[in-house]
Amino acid sequence: MTDKKQDLQEYFNTYFKDDSWENVSSQLDLLVKLVDFFRPKKIKEDQAVSIVPFIEILESNNSYRANFAAYINALLKEKVFHAIISDAGIPEESDFLYEIKEKLFDRFLPKQPEESNLEYILNQVFYKSTDPEWIEKIDPGEFRILFTLLEFKPFHTSKEVASPLSELLFAFEVMTLRICGNALEAKVMKMVPEYNNLESPFVAFQNDLSLIEKRILNDDKHCIDPDDEDFKHLFVLLQQCKDYVNQAFKNSKKFGISLRVNQILMRIKRQLIRLEVTLPFLAGNDENDLRENTINLGKRLIKHNCYKNNIRKFFDEGTRLLSYEITEQTAKTGEHYITENKKGYFNMLRTSIGGGLIVGLMCVSKVLLSKLELSSFGEAFVFSMNYSIGFVILYLLGFTLATKQPAMTASTLISALEKGLKKEGSKRTKHKVFAKLFSEVFRSQIVAFIGNVIMAFPVAMLVVYLVDLNIDYNIPEAKWEKLIKNLNPSKSLAIFHAGIAGIFLFLSGVIAGGIANRNKFNNIYARIGKHPFLKKRFGKKFALKLAQFIEKKWAGIMSNFWFGVFMGSTASIGVFLGLNLDIRHIAFSSGNFALGMYGSGFTLSTEMMIWSFIGIFGIGFMNFWVSFGLSMLLAFRSRRIPLFEFKAIIISVGTYFFNSPSVFFWPPRKEQSEEDIKTEN
Repeated sequence: MTDKKQDLQEYFNTYFKDDSWENVSSQLDLLVKLVDFFRPKKIKEDQAVSIVPFIEILESNNSYRANFAAYINALLKEKVFHAIISDAGIPEESDFLYEIKEKLFDRFLPKQPEESNLEYILNQVFYKSTDPEWIEKIDPGEFRILFTLLEFKPFHTSKEVASPLSELLFAFEVMTLRICGNALEAKVMKMVPEYNNLESPFVAFQNDLSLIEKRILNDDKHCIDPDDEDFKHLFVLLQQCKDYVNQAFKNSKKFGISLRVNQILMRIKRQLIRLEVTLPFLAGNDENDLRENTINLGKRLIKHNCYKNNIRKFFDEGTRLLSYEITEQTAKTGEHYITENKKGYFNMLRTSIGGGLIVGLMCVSKVLLSKLELSSFGEAFVFSMNYSIGFVILYLLGFTLATKQPAMTASTLISALEKGLKKEGSKRTKHKVFAKLFSEVFRSQIVAFIGNVIMAFPVAMLVVYLVDLNIDYNIPEAKWEKLIKNLNPSKSLAIFHAGIAGIFLFLSGVIAGGIANRNKFNNIYARIGKHPFLKKRFGKKFALKLAQFIEKKWAGIMSNFWFGVFMGSTASIGVFLGLNLDIRHIAFSSGNFALGMYGSGFTLSTEMMIWSFIGIFGIGFMNFWVSFGLSMLLAFRSRRIPLFEFKAIIISVGTYFFNSPSVFFWPPRKEQSEEDIKTEN
C-alpha cells in the first residue's frame, strides 16, 4: 500500500501539480495509468479493492484535486454513450454464426469508435473483461467521496443535446422501437397465439415510456419520483413483455423453433433486462439518490462495455433453447429404444438381429467397393452411399443398430432426472427413477450388441462362402490381414476410431432432433397433408399418409443418411489431412472379423483371436460411452441441470446395481414398485 501511495504521489506530482496534463500528447493514457495502479493482478473472492490512497492524495492537496477534476471533466465532457446502453452485449439482427465470428474477431481486435464516443475511452481504460469484477469490490462509500471531491454533477442536471440524460433517454427510445419491431414480426407472433386478440404489451410499454420521458424533460429536477404510479406501471408492462417472451419460449415445445427466431427472442429478452436495470436511474427523491444513480450508471456502462464480446455467454444463451428442443425430439424417439419387460427385451433382440443381417451385407459390399481403383473422393462417396443406403434400409425395416440408442435415450434419462429433482425427498430418492431407467437402457444396449454381433458374423461369413462356392472368388482374401489388424487395439487405433464413431452417433442424434424441430416449426407436415396439388393428383388419403410418413420417419432417415456419410468419408478426410482417422463400430467389427477369418482360410492364431475379441468388446464400449456421454452433456446443458448432480447419479446407479445387478442384463419378472426401489436405495 505504501509503494502504491508513493507511485501515486509521483504520478500526481508529475502531471497534476499544475496544468502539465494539458501538454501530454495522449491525455487518455494518464487515466489508463491511474486505473492500472488499482487493477489487481488476480481477483480474489475474499479480498476487497480500495481507492483510499487516491482519495487521500486528492484531499491533502487542493492543487492536485482541482487539476485532476479539470482533467477528468474535460476528458468526459459531451461524450456520446447511448450505443453502450442500446447495443453493447445485445445480439444483432444478423445470422447467429456470423455474429459468433464477429465477436471472435472483436475479442482479439476490438472495434475502435470515434474519440468523441465514451466507448473509445472505456475500450482503452477498462480493456480487461474482469474489470467490472474488481470495480464492484470497491466500497460504494469511496465512490461517493470521490464523486464529491471531483465536483461531479448528477446526470439529471442538464437535458441539453449530448448531455448524459439525453443520451440515456435516446438509448431507451432506440431499444423500445427495436423491441416493438422484433416482437411484431410474423414468426415471433406465431409463437404466442395466446396474445393474438390482446393489446401488445410492447406497444403499451413504448407509449408509457414516451410519456414518462416527456414528464422528466419538463420537470425542473429532470427526474421522477420512484413511487410515481405511472413509473411503477412501466415496470408492470415490462414484466408483461417478459412474460410474452417466456411464453414464446415455452411454446417452442409445441411449435418448434428456428435459430433465427431463437435469436430474436434472445435479443428482445436482453433488451428488456437492459431496460429493467437502467430505468431506475431516472428516478430519485433527493440529491443523494441522483448521485447514487450517476455512480451506478457509470459502473453499468463499464460492465456493458466489458461484456459486449462475451462469446461464451452469447453462445450458451443462443444455443440452449435450441439444444433443449433437439433433445426433446430425440427423447420422444429414445423411448422406443428402452425395454421395460421381457416382451420389449426380446423384441429388441429380434430387431437387432435384423440390424446385424443388414450390417453383415454392408461389410461384404464395403470390401468389394474397396477393390475399385478410385480417388479419395471416389472412395468417400461410394463408402458413404454404402453406409447411408444400408442404414436407411435398416431403419425403414424397423431394425436396430447397436449404439444408436445412447444418443436417443440420454434425453429420456435426463427428463426422468428432471422430474425426480422436482420431487421432495433425499437425493437418492430423487435419482431412483433415473437409476431404474438407466438399467433399462443398459440392458437394451447389451441385447442390441448381442443381436448385431451374433447375426453380422454368420451373415458376412455365409455371403463370402456362397460367392466363393459359386464363382470361386474369395472376396476378403487380399484384405484379411488389414481387417484383423484393424480390430487389434495393440496394433491399431481401433479404440480411438471407435470414439470417433461414438461422436458420429451423437451427431446423428442431434441431426434427428434438429430436423424434427425444424419441420415442426415450419409446419411441414400440415403443408404436405394439405398440399392442393398432392390432394388433386394423388388424393387426400395419399397426401395425409405421406405427411404422416414424413412426420414419423423423415428425421430418422436423414439422421441415418448423414451417419452413413460421416462413417464413409472419415478415412478419406484423414488421408487428405494426413491424419490416421477412421471409424470402428461393434457390429461392423463382428462382420469384419468373420471376413478376416474366412480370408485367412481359418488360420488365425490364438493370439489374433483373443486380440480381436478384446478389440470388438473395446470398440463397443467406446461406441456406447462416447455417444452416451456427449448426449448426456447436451441434455444436462439444455435443462440447466448442474454437472455436480453427476456424482449423485453415479452413486444412485451404483447402489441400484449393487442391490439388483441382474436387471442390468435381464428384464425382471415383474416391474418393481417405487416403494421397492426406495427401499433398495
